Amino acid sequence: MKIIKKILLFLLVVFVIAQFFGPEKNEGDLTSIDSFYTETNTPENVKLILKESCNDCHSDVTRYPWYNNITPVNYWMAEHVDNGKKHFNISKWDDYSTKKKDHKLEELAEMVEKKEMPLPSYTWTHTEAKLTDDQIMVLLHWVNKERFRYSLELEAGAE
Repeated sequence: MKIIKKILLFLLVVFVIAQFFGPEKNEGDLTSIDSFYTETNTPENVKLILKESCNDCHSDVTRYPWYNNITPVNYWMAEHVDNGKKHFNISKWDDYSTKKKDHKLEELAEMVEKKEMPLPSYTWTHTEAKLTDDQIMVLLHWVNKERFRYSLELEAGAE
């Protein structure tokens, strides 16, 4: 029994020490999202949906909950954000070609339509992020309109 107590004490000490370390936070400038909204003619209702359901993992600006201060949760969340930004980062929208922008919107529509985004692990703690069928339809309508505009640009020779 003494060995179990020593192991538990050791684990407790490691856990406490780990709280002093953590990954870098994704706390960029909120204006980094503005060019995406401007270029894609994002209406206010779509901006609200994106803010609640997408921006935390798909932009350079993440709103962190209180439990992000607990190691190892903060590392798990950082990995989710890094992975989300790797696939689609609206803060880097200006860096994408017209073809890539169209493709990213196509992927957004596909993931939302299949209800694969936002991730269940995100909506479990952010219930407001779970998309309703009406919100999905609003997003898809907006995406299709913008994809049509990008297709016209591509036909005109934009890269």
